[in-house]
Amino acid sequence: MKVYNVIMAGGGGTRFWPLSRQEVPKQLINLSGNDALINETINRINSLSSKENLFIVTNKKQGEALKNIVKDKCIHENILMEPCARNTAAAIGFAAINIMKKYGDGIMCVYPADHYIKDEEGFTKVLKKAIKIAEQNDKLITIGITPTFPSTGYGYINFSRENQVSEGAYEVLEFVEKPNFDKAKEYVDSKKYVWNSGMFVWKASKILEDFKRYLPKVYEKLEEINDCIGTDCQQEVIDSVYPLIPSISIDYGVMERSNDVVVVPGDFGWNDVGSWDSLGAIYPTDNEGNIKRGENITIDTDNSIIYSDDKLISTIGVSDLIVVSTNDAVMVCRKDKAQDVKKIVEILKEKNRQEYM
Repeated sequence: MKVYNVIMAGGGGTRFWPLSRQEVPKQLINLSGNDALINETINRINSLSSKENLFIVTNKKQGEALKNIVKDKCIHENILMEPCARNTAAAIGFAAINIMKKYGDGIMCVYPADHYIKDEEGFTKVLKKAIKIAEQNDKLITIGITPTFPSTGYGYINFSRENQVSEGAYEVLEFVEKPNFDKAKEYVDSKKYVWNSGMFVWKASKILEDFKRYLPKVYEKLEEINDCIGTDCQQEVIDSVYPLIPSISIDYGVMERSNDVVVVPGDFGWNDVGSWDSLGAIYPTDNEGNIKRGENITIDTDNSIIYSDDKLISTIGVSDLIVVSTNDAVMVCRKDKAQDVKKIVEILKEKNRQEYM
């Protein structure tokens, strides 16, 4: 069967404010110093399928910026633009109906646009295994990451090592939301849990069947859009119908309800680079445990992140801080509050300060 790569690139990256903004979010930024995160994702999956079979789902506000960044790495007709964000189920369904309409059934590999992966050879090996399983079985396959520490920022998947559905694939017992530290430590010590990576592999036809079964209201709206793909009224229908799709995640809407879910564990140096405190996955620290980018002077400063886009940052006698400067904003917070940076964006939204969003 054909293999289709689908990259989910519609997120706002609010926990990376002020660097990440609505029109140029985290996935379009060069965080690693090598390339934009989405281009690194495309390069990583090139060996799994051809450029013609690559689809990217993004928000219409980000569409032009995304095209300018990916350039010829993707056929621009396969960049699917959501008129508004309706969570991951809608985005995945949107990609699936386009694949089925344009090319027919095949294996659909779904990836977030903004992950960092150290061992790309190991990643490719795990994905090829999952593709083979999806070809041979009507299963929904999720890629689980062998945890290396008790993270409270990731969801977990509980699975049965005794019940191997296919070689390297195991029955999923439950999905668990982000736990507290003690519970996370218990999960890691048990060796019965993996991190939920948000990467999936399945037949396009299979996921649409499960939308019809578990998310009929979502499926109904997708059918309306499907009827107009390739016609003169396509964009008009997408703009009018898409905002009416119920907003629900693929995990809650399908994965947690289906009995056909299996997990393929992997260990390839994965990090979702979800917030400022995760930059340690990309950058080495100095002798004081600091991560520093841009111009800076640090005196008696340790275990901190100093990131400047445009000006000198100087610190004296501070620990465990995140300091970020862009051309129009400065953000300072404790490292243990990195997940709360998104609250700044929520306040800016309430105050209608669009110039900072």
